[in-house]
Amino acid sequence: MPKKALIILHKGFEEIEAISPIDILRRAGVEVTVASREDTLLVEGKSSIQLQAESLLDAVLEKTFDGIILPGGPGTKRMVTDERILELVRNQAATERWIGAICAAPLVLKAAGVLKDHRYTAHVSTQEELPHRVTRQRVVIDFPFITSPGAGTAIPFALALTTALAGQATAREVAMAIGWYESNTFETSRAMAEY
Repeated sequence: MPKKALIILHKGFEEIEAISPIDILRRAGVEVTVASREDTLLVEGKSSIQLQAESLLDAVLEKTFDGIILPGGPGTKRMVTDERILELVRNQAATERWIGAICAAPLVLKAAGVLKDHRYTAHVSTQEELPHRVTRQRVVIDFPFITSPGAGTAIPFALALTTALAGQATAREVAMAIGWYESNTFETSRAMAEY
């Protein structure tokens, strides 16, 4: 059975932070569902790129996913107050299934009350709300969370998610296929072995 992941789009999402995980996880054979928290399937990102979701968020609330992924961007502040998303995150954490949050999206984890003593990173703009974030690290893995600081780290974030959901060998194959040859790409995979 392929692993299943949910990516939640919100108006003002950072496009590269959503598209990179969607693309890379699908290359790895993960069944990715793209859901909109808005009232329409067509969601406009921060840079005015529109992405077509496959379903509205309400339609997937009762489904189980091996991973939930939250892209950041200015629209994150609307996710922080969306009780549907907060409850999804709480349930995902309580059942020890992966949650990926990039850029400002770790603010959703804080709002859901699940960060507690976990290590995490986030965009520098969250420093006031998340003063204990790890800095100068592209991906922080502290099960069940995979966090990353922003658009510039979307590829290693997506590869860490792929390692978690499809395994290190598959993540390596995908990395090679997309021309990602960086020697420390899989530094996060070693941390994954602990879980």
